[in-house]
Amino acid sequence: MNFHNILINWYLQNKRDLPWRKTTNPYLIWLSEIMLQQTRVAQGMPYFFSFTKEFPTVFDLANADEEQVLKLWQGLGYYSRARNLHKTAQYVANELNGVFPPSYKDLLKLKGVGEYTAAAIASFSYNEVVPVVDGNVFRVLSRYFDVESDIALPATKKEFTALAHELMPKDNPAIFNQAIMEFGALQCVPKSPNCPVCVFTDSCAALQKKKVDVLPVKSKKIKVTNRFFNYLILEDDLGNTLIQKRTSKGIWHNLYEFPLLETQEIVGFDFVSKAAANDIFPAYTIIGIEECSDATVIHKLSHQHLHIQFWKIKIKDRIENGIEANNLKTFPFPIAIYNFIEKQEINC
Repeated sequence: MNFHNILINWYLQNKRDLPWRKTTNPYLIWLSEIMLQQTRVAQGMPYFFSFTKEFPTVFDLANADEEQVLKLWQGLGYYSRARNLHKTAQYVANELNGVFPPSYKDLLKLKGVGEYTAAAIASFSYNEVVPVVDGNVFRVLSRYFDVESDIALPATKKEFTALAHELMPKDNPAIFNQAIMEFGALQCVPKSPNCPVCVFTDSCAALQKKKVDVLPVKSKKIKVTNRFFNYLILEDDLGNTLIQKRTSKGIWHNLYEFPLLETQEIVGFDFVSKAAANDIFPAYTIIGIEECSDATVIHKLSHQHLHIQFWKIKIKDRIENGIEANNLKTFPFPIAIYNFIEKQEINC
């Protein structure tokens, strides 16, 4: 029995029951694929249900406010995905009459849709013969065929794409793509796969050569930057506070936050007190500053570790256009700040 037959038989017996596998609707498949970028299925599933309930069609998503989309996305991370999702929905709804491009080549033209996502939509919705190549596929093929090419290099993506295309049954590319991704997610996992129960025990080159733990080869290391955020929670005598939208490019674009003092290292009371009075809130009369020490967190992003401290600053004055504490949760915040609000540690 050849590779794809064994793989597909395994898939039919072991596949997870996932909602986006029960449809060929390109809108729903696109939605799921964008959500599952850099995200585990278990984490993405509730968001998929929330979005499809709130926005059952691409027109519903297109007509939403960006803040509504970001709020619903809150906690899923990589927020540029949500902004691109919204813009692409508007483009499909307004320029394409709600019809997604029916080919891999044209799907690639959509904002936020890369090679992997375009291949997934093209094969799952339109049965186009185009392979998906993600981390799971790299892992399965590199181990099975003992391919030592560095998956951090662009040329390797082409090599694996060509290999997957060769293996793919041309009459049913969709099920092959689903099967190889599922196999990588459930069986051929990154660490300590259960090789003795694998359907490829007799034919996997990496298993025969004892190389399972070293494949796939990936040389490039991600450099992590440490950043130090001090969030200043202003509070007037009405209990109102101040928030701002992050409009600059970079992390958390268009999400809300408390006034931010970014420093080169972790700082203490004296530094924050002086900066707050002289540089950040010179127009207000500060009557007390307190660190919410129990709320200090390290929030890890793919390329950055954010060391976050929260400081409550009481002022004598009234905040013009202040936000009531009860209304804070209606705004889209980064999850690290939202969790702080949720725990009511705003009261320290």
